[in-house]
Amino acid sequence: MTIDGDGLYLVAGLALLLGAVLPRLLRRYAVSAPIAFIGAGMLLGPAVDRTHLSPIAEPTLTKHLAALTVIVALMGVGLAIDRPINLFTWTVTWRLLFVAMPAGIAALTGVGWLLGLAPATALLVAAVLAPTDPVLASDVQVDGPTTGEDAELDEDDEVRFALTSEAGLNDGLAAPFVYLAVFIATKSFSPWQWVAWDVVGKAVIGVAIGFGAGWLLGRMTFSAPARSLRLSESREPVLALAMTLGVYGLTQVLHGYGFIAVFVAALTLRSVESKHEFHGELHDFIGELEHILTWGVLLLLGAAVTAGLLEPLTLTGAAVGVLLVVVVRPLLGWLSLARSGLRRSERWAISAFGVRGVSSVYYLAATGAHFRDELPWLWATLGFTVILSVVLHGIAATPVMRFLERRS
Repeated sequence: MTIDGDGLYLVAGLALLLGAVLPRLLRRYAVSAPIAFIGAGMLLGPAVDRTHLSPIAEPTLTKHLAALTVIVALMGVGLAIDRPINLFTWTVTWRLLFVAMPAGIAALTGVGWLLGLAPATALLVAAVLAPTDPVLASDVQVDGPTTGEDAELDEDDEVRFALTSEAGLNDGLAAPFVYLAVFIATKSFSPWQWVAWDVVGKAVIGVAIGFGAGWLLGRMTFSAPARSLRLSESREPVLALAMTLGVYGLTQVLHGYGFIAVFVAALTLRSVESKHEFHGELHDFIGELEHILTWGVLLLLGAAVTAGLLEPLTLTGAAVGVLLVVVVRPLLGWLSLARSGLRRSERWAISAFGVRGVSSVYYLAATGAHFRDELPWLWATLGFTVILSVVLHGIAATPVMRFLERRS
């Protein structure tokens, strides 16, 4: 039986009920909610009209749904971080972003080339899969903002902080490498233009808009001259969503990196009256919205699998996914954190938990039109890698984090 039309409301209701119940049921077990949602999507797939479930058939819808999910998650993780951004206190983050990620892209590109992929395709796969995900890695991220008059900021352990801050920034920092693959494929590559505009210019625009918008809204929220004008007095947490959409939209219109802008805006807003309890309300609201969007994306991914998403997968694609998740990220992450002052167990945990997910879906949906011949294979490889990452990291997250908490 195929459900369509009004029946989809029933499916959506059951999915939301499942989303409300599953996290509590799985809390004591080594199975994360994302694993269950992908499995539920695979079970629901045969019961719904699968004509439009393929990301190849609906690239625009896929791109915008993935982008919305990512920016909401970025706002959430930005509001959750207690530690102000700093050159020295964020040392582990900078190592992961500027050493581990570029090295990982280069290594995976080389692997793809050795396995027979065209240079542009190999680079695209490596770049699309480079960002760790702020959406699916909630089990290994900081819990939320520390607020209240007696709160001590920066209570987050180094593992959770590193994984959260890395996921907040590398979604945007992966973009230049994705566009480099497109330029090579379309034979429009200009080294100086790429460095000046795609590496530097767009990132600067994102940081500037994020900082400016975060500072302005922070003042409006907490420090407006008249008490009646302070947004914190209204206790309307929808401000977080308004800020997310507005900052991302403005940055994209001005051709900057919207993912960077949203995360920087959240950090900047968080730094204004950092102990104010309204930060907790903003984070809770955006967290609930993030959960709903995440459930939807994962259910659709599971349904797409039953619709044939993985059928074009080859041994080459499977090898790329396995090597990234099991070898490339853990090894290069470990090396990048040498002499960082972390314990060996913390270095391995940070290196291993580079969850791949929704941001990769966004980048492939946004650029896949330039790789039409390889597109089914690209989506199959991405789907396989994301599911592998979600399963492996989802099973390992709870016991590993409990072990680290006992050690500390």
